[in-house]
Amino acid sequence: MAIIHVNKIDEAHLRITCEDRSVLHELDDFFSFFSAGYQFSPAFKRRQWDGKRHEFNLRNQTLPSGLLHHLKSYSDSRKHQLDLAPGLKLPDLSEAESAATDKLYDAVGSDGKPLEIRDYQEDAIDHAIRNEKVLLVSPTGSGKSLIIYQLLRWYLDHVRDSHKRAIIIVPTTALVEQMYKDFSDYSSEDKDFDAQSMLHRIYSGQEKETDAPIIITTWQSAVTMGPKWFEQFGAVFGDEAHLFKAQSLTKIMSWLKNAWFRIGTTGTLPGGEDAKVNKLVLEGCFGPVYQVTTTHELISADVLAQLKIHMLVLKYPESIRKEYGNLEYQEELDFLTSYEPRNRFITNLIADLKGNTLILYQFVEKHGEPLFEAVKKKLKDTKRKVYFVSGEVDTEERERIRNLVEKEEGSVIIASFGTFSTGINIKNLHNIIFASPTKSQIRVLQSIGRGLRKTEDERPTTVYDIADDLSRKNSKNYTLTHGIERAKIYSKEKFDFQVHEVPIS
Repeated sequence: MAIIHVNKIDEAHLRITCEDRSVLHELDDFFSFFSAGYQFSPAFKRRQWDGKRHEFNLRNQTLPSGLLHHLKSYSDSRKHQLDLAPGLKLPDLSEAESAATDKLYDAVGSDGKPLEIRDYQEDAIDHAIRNEKVLLVSPTGSGKSLIIYQLLRWYLDHVRDSHKRAIIIVPTTALVEQMYKDFSDYSSEDKDFDAQSMLHRIYSGQEKETDAPIIITTWQSAVTMGPKWFEQFGAVFGDEAHLFKAQSLTKIMSWLKNAWFRIGTTGTLPGGEDAKVNKLVLEGCFGPVYQVTTTHELISADVLAQLKIHMLVLKYPESIRKEYGNLEYQEELDFLTSYEPRNRFITNLIADLKGNTLILYQFVEKHGEPLFEAVKKKLKDTKRKVYFVSGEVDTEERERIRNLVEKEEGSVIIASFGTFSTGINIKNLHNIIFASPTKSQIRVLQSIGRGLRKTEDERPTTVYDIADDLSRKNSKNYTLTHGIERAKIYSKEKFDFQVHEVPIS
């Protein structure tokens, strides 16, 4: 048995020491995983890299502070003794009785009406306050921004030292604006929280100097500020925290040396080959994962709209399979996005749907723009409005479109995955069409989440997932394989889905 000494360098890093050097090498192995596709890396081929992501720095003997619970698991499994320096405490991962109700702020509303705090939100708030470092996993529509607001209000009343300011980091300017509007809405009846003076937004074109105690910013703007700037913050909230596996974001989290309150929120954790290492990186930034609730639970509790998924598997004739069934991935996508009968099928589907419809595509010029023109032409003799969104459409215009659609009936938004699959709330959405293939669990679930907020007439949300069968004999084409992966996601999430085969010429 060895004694592992744990000291706090700062709020982002721990120092790990042990007289038995072999234990440190074991720790390096315990906290490292092969990265997806490592074998194809030139650095790996040149033997300049072992192909692994190492969360424990063996040379400096440092570990991200959020991984303390994993260090405890390691020491227990090896029968080692963990010696924690004064002030360090292990996370409380028990299902403790919630005491959140006496920590909540009652003057919370939305659209001028009192806003109900749900049981799972209270539990999440309580868990975060007890642990101070946590990664909250809660799906779209569960009220993550309300949880952040309540935790932020609690933090401002319970700061421990001079580092009082809080920073909220989001991936896009649209989410900066949405977070600002949400907080303004929640605090409209709260005389102790004036949003205009308490909140300041930083992104391209915005003033960076402010006395406001709360900064809402994109990580792209924040990373340019340099490490010294981040030392003023005692709290960090990372929304869409699954993105914090990126190097720029882990760098920011390491610069937040005084942020003792570290809260991440995300709808889902990354899947795929790198799922284990990504989870470790995210927990290193924020702390242990806490599952707040699931989409299935929220639908069953009638918090979110009822969901129906139709997977439409387009069956191509033998002549098309023979010519296009053995293409490389990018070539297959080029064919499918330009294939006129496929685009005509999508256009006709849009024309037949009732309510507001969101169509998500991947490529702007090759697919999004032609679909937009085809749909406009198809609906030109109707009163239905058609909107187009890509990365070139600025934040103000996207927000204008979102607000218009919430007041309209029968509108169509044709938007890229990158602009409308994450974080954007549309309260009056009835149909979603996946016009481009994807196997990303995060993209799939967050895209579905765009339409799960209940409408006034409580109509269900319908997703039309288009898959393409170009397979030949025993060989499946890429996009069909991706469709199978999406079906596995639907089954895992306990969604109501059906598969339909649709012949296409």
